[in-house]
Amino acid sequence: MELEAAAERQPAIRVVMMPKDTNALGTIFGGIILSYIDQAGAVEAHRYSRGKLVTVAMHEVEFLAPVFVGDLVTFWTETLRVGRTSITVKVTVEAERPYGSPAPKTQVTEAEVVYVHVNEEGHPIPVRTEPA
Repeated sequence: MELEAAAERQPAIRVVMMPKDTNALGTIFGGIILSYIDQAGAVEAHRYSRGKLVTVAMHEVEFLAPVFVGDLVTFWTETLRVGRTSITVKVTVEAERPYGSPAPKTQVTEAEVVYVHVNEEGHPIPVRTEPA
C-alpha cells in the first residue's frame, strides 16, 4: 500500500550526543547515528506491527554534516510504504547546535529503512495496513 505524501513525519527519537560516542576527530561516530536511525525507524514501523520486526535494508546513507558533542539530534520518521510483510520508513536526521539563539538546525543525513514482520521462527508474516 502506497501512503499519501501528505503523511506527517514524527519525531521518533531525540538524543543529546555525549563524549562517549565520539571518534578520534571529536565528532560522533557514524555508526552511532546509524544505530539510532535503525531504532527510530523501528519505532515508526511498530505502529503497524506489535510483533517482531527485523531490519532487512538501509538504503544509501550519505552524511551531509558532522554531529558534535552536545548537539540535540532528532530522528524524524515517516512511513513510506506498507507491503504485505514489510514496512519502509524514511528517517531524517537533524542536529540542533546548542550555540546561539535560536539554535541553528542542520540536516545530517536521511535513510530509507525496510523492516519485515516475522514470527517466532523468523518467517515473514503479514502486517496491518493501518497504523495502531
